[in-house]
Amino acid sequence: MPTTEVKKSGFYEITKRVMDVVFACILLVIFSPVILVVAVSIKLDSDGPVMADTPQRVGKGGRGFKMYKFRSMIQNAHRLLRSNPKYQDLFEKYKKNSYKLKRDPRITRVGHFIRKHSIDEVPQLLNVLKGDMSLVGPRAYYPDELIEQQKKYPKTKEAVKVVLSIKPGITGYWQVSGRSAINFDKRIEMDAMYVRKRSIIYDLWIILKTPWAMISGKGAL
Repeated sequence: MPTTEVKKSGFYEITKRVMDVVFACILLVIFSPVILVVAVSIKLDSDGPVMADTPQRVGKGGRGFKMYKFRSMIQNAHRLLRSNPKYQDLFEKYKKNSYKLKRDPRITRVGHFIRKHSIDEVPQLLNVLKGDMSLVGPRAYYPDELIEQQKKYPKTKEAVKVVLSIKPGITGYWQVSGRSAINFDKRIEMDAMYVRKRSIIYDLWIILKTPWAMISGKGAL
């Protein structure tokens, strides 16, 4: 996928990577008890693996990567949504609503809680250490999501090019400013604005706002 790069200084890029590694290591230690409890809860609550078997996401430069997440839905939820006739109406609603559902019957009991408080995202700290993601950045979109939503919102094509020029993040500007409650056109513009404005101070501001977004669950689906 084509990208439009918004250049930043070498100092910013190096400092951001150091911050990513240091914070990811610290957070993995802090969240280790939570990780254990959530893993056990998922296994007791429903059949299937602890980690979600989700399709690849689009990363920097349009390259695909495997995102790590705790499983918050029934097993094979993404494949069933796209291929099982039982979910055909739900899939159409999913696409119409900017790839978000307010009431998703595939979500498990434990899944409702960990999604509301973004605990399902904790394994993405491993993606940060691998270099696929950053702590702060745009949303990591699905390939079909980008294709379909650009058809629905043609004016977002330039914003998408800007967004794909950097690594996606675990948290970001729109996540702490409304999260899933906003449609794709507004979300991608907010992501593109972050790419243009990004700085160490701006990243730290978003990181500091993230715990409250997790605790409150505001806008989460």
